[in-house]
Amino acid sequence: MRATRIGVPLLLVCLMLASGCGAGGPGTEPDPTDPAPTTAVTSPPTTAAPSTSAPTPPSGGVTVSPTPQTPGPPEDLPTGSARPMTLTGTVQPGVEHNCFLLDGYLLVGGPADLVRAGARVRVTGHVQADLMTTCQQGVPFVVQRVEPA
Repeated sequence: MRATRIGVPLLLVCLMLASGCGAGGPGTEPDPTDPAPTTAVTSPPTTAAPSTSAPTPPSGGVTVSPTPQTPGPPEDLPTGSARPMTLTGTVQPGVEHNCFLLDGYLLVGGPADLVRAGARVRVTGHVQADLMTTCQQGVPFVVQRVEPA
């Protein structure tokens, strides 16, 4: 009697596990009476193709002029970099601490005494749109040279 009480539930568990392990394997048909099939169909997320040209933020009193000495980006610049350019205008504070913007561009680098909120500057550098920053606004602009304007 004791063997029956332990053996029957054990046998049922083994049968359920054995029937569940073979479900969905190669050569098996789905059960038409099963209300919730276990097969999930997923599709890859759709994303926009990355742009290869430098973004052009709106103009607001800032002069943007390309630096003429180089015809194109050197081969050793990181992906997303563009031609060197010069921006002139007044630096605005970003919403995060130590984030500074110049007409939609996030200024990355440069001396802190010149790149500060309210300073009127002429900045030379290049856009690097694929650069990750902690600032949540502006197109990253890697600063190579800064001078008061």
